[in-house]
Amino acid sequence: MSDPFTPAERSAVMRKVPGQGSSAEIKVRKALSALGVRYRLHRKDLPGSPDVVMAGRRLALFVHGCFWHVHACRRGARAPKANADYWAQKIDRNRARDGRVQDELRALGWRAEAIWECELGDPEALKVRLEALLEPGRGSDLKDRDAGLCDEDGKSRFQGSCGGGRAGLKSKVAVSGSP
Repeated sequence: MSDPFTPAERSAVMRKVPGQGSSAEIKVRKALSALGVRYRLHRKDLPGSPDVVMAGRRLALFVHGCFWHVHACRRGARAPKANADYWAQKIDRNRARDGRVQDELRALGWRAEAIWECELGDPEALKVRLEALLEPGRGSDLKDRDAGLCDEDGKSRFQGSCGGGRAGLKSKVAVSGSP
């Protein structure tokens, strides 16, 4: 399958993908504001320039698109057919950078958490998740069941798996069938 756009048109389309201020990020910010939480945006002095930073809580939130950061949901499992090798490498670099940034933040004493795009469809579940993250003493070991993201059978209320984290995610390379 070839790309229906010329290289110049594809470049223009990709330039329109927002790095900051996406609708997903705005939903998270509105939910935090509704909870009365004060935060800063895109602190350049922290590794990865987190999307939302709560310095007093030492909490850095990244609002991740499921496709771009390989979430274990329907959107994250999708692999492009056109130029598959390029996209597999690009997405693997994103995953490697995400892991490195989280490690760097933890080394500095910060909690680094990802809010996934697919989690934003249910405002009440997002509120419960954010409230759990805001509790003192809750860290990255937060279980989805404790956050109200799983039903009684241990199934995710979203498309991902419960028990969460990045473990068990398949690489885009493996999903696309490329070596």
